Amino acid sequence: MTTIGFIRHGSTEWNLLGKLQGQLDTDLTEEGREQARLLGLRLAGESWTGIISSDLRRAQETGMIVAEQSGIPFLGTDARLRERRYGLAEGTTAAEREERWGTEWKLLDIGQETDDELLARWSELEQELLRTYPNERLLLISHGGFIVQVLKGLQMNPEAFLQNTSLTILLRKDQGWELELYNCLRHLDSETSISAQG
Repeated sequence: MTTIGFIRHGSTEWNLLGKLQGQLDTDLTEEGREQARLLGLRLAGESWTGIISSDLRRAQETGMIVAEQSGIPFLGTDARLRERRYGLAEGTTAAEREERWGTEWKLLDIGQETDDELLARWSELEQELLRTYPNERLLLISHGGFIVQVLKGLQMNPEAFLQNTSLTILLRKDQGWELELYNCLRHLDSETSISAQG
């Protein structure tokens, strides 16, 4: 049975400023690096085959720190794990977006990636991972917008906002993926861990 652990990258300066990062390359803050370090220490006691990250710096650095702290091999990067492309909205705050395009800005064509485009790159990567790593346990370091859209595409409806360095685990069953854990932050604060089973 293949298992995937989706991890959102650590905190960045733009996260703190409320700016939409999209596929722009931003760096982790010191807090983000500490979040990744604590996650790595948590995962050191678990059995995972390896780590693959988005090729954007904030995800790649998160993956490298987790690998260093946990001893789990860093297998490389894959651009298909990148955040959704938001076009002209990248680098803007919510207030700036509403001022420029109104509250329904997501419905406008300002160069953003569609749901179908995002899910197509996930589907391609998913099939490749299932072929290359059958019955393995993989950690994928990615981005909030990407992970949430993948879960929605799999008919899972995430409710809570996906936090930095949260762990979300999917199990591959005969009928498809099953959500085992969502948005777990046990390594930061045990009270904020949300289990799919209650």
